[in-house]
Amino acid sequence: MLDWLKLAGCVALGFPVLIYLFQERLIFFPQPLTQDPVQAFPGTAIEEVGLVADDRVKLRGWLVHATATQAPAPVLIYFGGNGEEVSWLAATADKYAGWSLLLVNYRGYGDSEGKPGEAELFSDALQIYDYAARHALGGRVAVMGRSLGSGVAVYLASRRPVAGVILVSPYDSVESVAKGIYPYLPIGLMLRHRFDSLSRAPQIEAPLLCLVASDDRVIPRPHSERLYAAWVGRKQWREIRPADHDSLAGEPAYWRAIAEFLATLG
Repeated sequence: MLDWLKLAGCVALGFPVLIYLFQERLIFFPQPLTQDPVQAFPGTAIEEVGLVADDRVKLRGWLVHATATQAPAPVLIYFGGNGEEVSWLAATADKYAGWSLLLVNYRGYGDSEGKPGEAELFSDALQIYDYAARHALGGRVAVMGRSLGSGVAVYLASRRPVAGVILVSPYDSVESVAKGIYPYLPIGLMLRHRFDSLSRAPQIEAPLLCLVASDDRVIPRPHSERLYAAWVGRKQWREIRPADHDSLAGEPAYWRAIAEFLATLG
């Protein structure tokens, strides 16, 4: 009996330690570059973007222009999910109501160097914004984040002036979501990457479009609802049916909602 108790104790202590040590592998899923959008979408005006982060890590992405002439336009920055390499979105250039689209892969994703982490993604987001503002018509920049990227988008909106915010399958915090999955573990002590959007939402007055899937089993609806309730700016909630966490972008209503929202931002 004593041996079994010792084994149970080791498991009880070892599992939280493993999660603490390897949490990056549970949160981030870097993906290789699937295609060169410049070659894959020859009819789209796409400009390669290379940024050097504060710690000299090189980030790679693309500015997808709203028009073939590459005329100045307001810019929408997109931050993807935890397993999303963002080059595929270059094919959606005509869906943003005349806004250009800035796509930069996270560290370790696509051709971007380095390893992802909360602090690193937040720092990179500020630099990505500064690039967008220099290239945007009138300096007008909006931000869009999906799933994990909603936390990056909320952080950026709390630190820089943005014309609007689009959050897709957002959460209140990674800690809150993790507690729902591991209710008996001391998540608060174990987690290094909290992505606490709930604490930042009351600071943000920019208009919000919140897009959720009717059957999302990855980010349960209450996590999105808590963030939405805390938002102080003008806001609208759109539930896309039928859709789950991964099929949301396959629904025409999803793209209509995005275009309609961006059109209201001028």
